[in-house]
Amino acid sequence: MIRKEIVVYSLRNLRKRKSRSFFTILSIFMGITAIFVFTSFGIGLYAYVEKTIGESATDKIIVQPKGAGATGLSETFVLTEDDLEAVEKSPGVYEATGIYIKPAEVRQKDIKKHAFLIAYDPKKPLVIETSNIEIEKGRALKKGDEGKVVLGYNYMIEDRIFPEAYELNDVIEVQGQKLRIVGFYSEVGSPQDDSNIYIISDFIDELYPDKNNSYSWIIARVDPERIEETILNIEKNLRKARDLEKGKEDFFVRSFEEMIESYLNILDIIIKFVILIALVSVVVSAINTSNTMTTSVLERTKEIGTMKAVGARNSDIFKIFLFESGFLGGLLEFALVLFSLR
Repeated sequence: MIRKEIVVYSLRNLRKRKSRSFFTILSIFMGITAIFVFTSFGIGLYAYVEKTIGESATDKIIVQPKGAGATGLSETFVLTEDDLEAVEKSPGVYEATGIYIKPAEVRQKDIKKHAFLIAYDPKKPLVIETSNIEIEKGRALKKGDEGKVVLGYNYMIEDRIFPEAYELNDVIEVQGQKLRIVGFYSEVGSPQDDSNIYIISDFIDELYPDKNNSYSWIIARVDPERIEETILNIEKNLRKARDLEKGKEDFFVRSFEEMIESYLNILDIIIKFVILIALVSVVVSAINTSNTMTTSVLERTKEIGTMKAVGARNSDIFKIFLFESGFLGGLLEFALVLFSLR
């Protein structure tokens, strides 16, 4: 049992050494917080992949041109209508559609931002199915919606992209043209995806009149039971359409399930690296705490000797340091509870 005089004496010592006590608590707090933050970051990444690419993507195959540039930014390697026709004629393919992905300049008054614009055939919204997003407000695009646009979730929120939020039927300036907003997609959780702009593919040449508007992706709905065989059929037809030898393809064909596995493998590497950083942070804070407590004991040897000289027992001295460390730990736990509630 810790007596009252030990508690009073320990609190007085902690008050005298308040700077050291504060930094001790801070180092432990930062180490433990690092674990929580980095673990939450990893879990969030996994959840984002699962939410973005759901079960609706298991019967989809994507064709992309090989190239060094990011999707929508490089025009060195392109996919054409002939490529789309070759994919559609491949055994095992139920339907296929071409997707345009372009960088777009978006303006609100004098403020200019850049986002990705996605143009698709509203009769074959395979890219929307694959992304696993739904309409939050308004409606989806339909045939004949030239001059109309559906926006990502963040355009509805003040100060996310622009200072002023957009509403249905508002006009937004994209690539120098004023487009009418007919809908907003639900939140994905990724700032980039939630700032996407969607139009129908028939309107792409009007927004980008001076560009060679070729497809960025071709997405096909296939028989999920024959997905590997269908990929081989598509590759064969595309080689023939593009007059390429086997092994010299300037495109690649992958199932979305395979892409998910690639993303998850990358995530595993990221999470391991993140955990390593968290562990280093914990080790550093543990060393700092140990050093602080050791220093606290060593610099108080005269004080301990005086207490023993007037009759203090080893158990009493032990209780003093036990209470001090326990009190600091209690403050830390209280701080962590407040942090988790936020």
